[in-house]
Amino acid sequence: MDCNDLHIASLNSGSNGNCYYVGNRTEAVLIDAGISCREIEKRMLRLGLSLKKVKALFISHEHSDHIKGVCVLAKKYQLPVYITPGTLRGCRFDLDPSLIRNLESHSTHQFGSLIVKAFPKIHDAAEPHSFTVSCGETRVGVFTDLGAVCKELSSHFRDCHAAFLEANYDEEMLNQGNYPYFLKKRISGGQGHLSNREALQLFLDHRPPYMSHLLLSHLSKDNNNPQLVQELFEMHAAGTRIIVASRYEETDVHVISSVRPASGETSWRNPQAPPHQYSLEV
Repeated sequence: MDCNDLHIASLNSGSNGNCYYVGNRTEAVLIDAGISCREIEKRMLRLGLSLKKVKALFISHEHSDHIKGVCVLAKKYQLPVYITPGTLRGCRFDLDPSLIRNLESHSTHQFGSLIVKAFPKIHDAAEPHSFTVSCGETRVGVFTDLGAVCKELSSHFRDCHAAFLEANYDEEMLNQGNYPYFLKKRISGGQGHLSNREALQLFLDHRPPYMSHLLLSHLSKDNNNPQLVQELFEMHAAGTRIIVASRYEETDVHVISSVRPASGETSWRNPQAPPHQYSLEV
């Protein structure tokens, strides 16, 4: 594996909790920690990922499904928490101030050879941000909780070799479902979440030719269907591997490279096992 490869996994994705891992051989970051510290530990252990590699937590916004595990995890592992002032006010964390790092729009933060960039997004929160993580020429985006597609999101999406992209709801399922009207408007009104159709349009309009993986994220339990969205995107995948991130369990670890391997992609449950034990998905 190239030293610029990135290893990515969704530890959980949905309104019950969100946590995304991006790292290389020696460093890693977590984007959000919306499940408990214990669950993060268990899921990373099953994947063979080490919390000793995690250098920081980055918080996208203050909604509970993105921050539930932050305080315990940060205290236990003495992890710096990168968060905007507005988001911090909304979180009301019981956290040692020495662990808090100010996050600003368009800021860049480096941990060894990992570079994390933050940029604002559209969502009904105080100061919501999306992130890209890069190592050398390899770039991964974490793009969830999006009320709408903006020019900045489109621009960053075009630069990614892989992305976690929200596909929250099927429009027909939401419209015909039992949610109250105000909640339906909150979800679909331009400040809430992206529909399958909106996410697909972003993919079709701005996917770079080198995007190897797309992890569809933050699916609604009531207003979406994993098989439906998988089939929808696979019809247009054109060589991009489509993975639906679960709200119940972690995904496999996927290897992202700026140079596509000649013989398919590699993913695994335990990246510290010998190479012949890796699960090869072709």
